[in-house]
Amino acid sequence: MAEEEKKKEQTEENAEPVVPTKSSFFNQKIILIGLPLFIVQLVAVYFITANFLLNKVQGSTPNTKASNVENKGENAGENGKVELGKYIYLIEDVIVNPSGTEGKKLLLASVGFDLSNEGEQKELKSKEVLVKDVIVSTLSSKTLEQLSDSSFRDKLKNEIGQKVISLIPDLKLNAVYFSKYIIQ
Repeated sequence: MAEEEKKKEQTEENAEPVVPTKSSFFNQKIILIGLPLFIVQLVAVYFITANFLLNKVQGSTPNTKASNVENKGENAGENGKVELGKYIYLIEDVIVNPSGTEGKKLLLASVGFDLSNEGEQKELKSKEVLVKDVIVSTLSSKTLEQLSDSSFRDKLKNEIGQKVISLIPDLKLNAVYFSKYIIQ
């Protein structure tokens, strides 16, 4: 028996005990608990951002349309909303020399007017020469620095819209757009 015990002791000394290491136990915890928890958090952040924060940001952006949105009910849909983009009258390729450039710089712009109905579109077309004059005089009165400033473009749209409305008082202008705006 003594020999058997010695053999057992020798084999136990030679064989290393199988003890789970802390790193393998830790890796299993991360995979089983941490990964699903991370995915749940990721989905929650996505829905919070998409549903709440983006709606607040979109709702708080300043309105960059022409300030004269008089269309309270004529072109309103079922919810009283204005149908934008349905009747757009485009004046293409207006070329002006900005103020103070001595003819060395040019601005090429195409201006679109979003109108309430087709009748207003026809009226604007019949007075196209007057509208082009308003656009040219407004754009050419601005300096190159003003025209280069992207935040000034919204003011410029409002100014053009107001001048066109003062020219044609019955016009209900929803918005003014620049489809081309190139400084050369």
